[in-house]
Amino acid sequence: MFDTKVALIVRDDLATWQKLNVVAFLATGIAAAAPEAIGEPYIDAADVHYGRMLIQPMMIYGSGGDALRKVRQKALDREITIVPYVDAMFSTGNDEENRRVFREERVESMNLVGLAIRGPRNAVDKVVKGLLLHP
Repeated sequence: MFDTKVALIVRDDLATWQKLNVVAFLATGIAAAAPEAIGEPYIDAADVHYGRMLIQPMMIYGSGGDALRKVRQKALDREITIVPYVDAMFSTGNDEENRRVFREERVESMNLVGLAIRGPRNAVDKVVKGLLLHP
């Protein structure tokens, strides 16, 4: 059992390709924020080396936009790692533009389509309480 927990929350009204894209980007954000949670490279029987992965499971939840904003606030209150993705980022083509459109979001009406959080297991459980795992 891990002392920390990773939860990815994606808005449930997105197209499938959007959900997958958001989850992939959020997972990389968690990996970047927690390098200590990255395992060693995988090596197969022929001694071919492969990339490294996060050492713990990531739970994926679905929710609406209001729930995402509430999760964001609860995570901020508990000072746990947050990785956000907003709707405007679907219309950009690079990281610099993503950060620019994110910076323009108004906090009180942030159009979140996904969040990743990582922190102490109990804190993350409290933040995602009431959310359902993504089907």
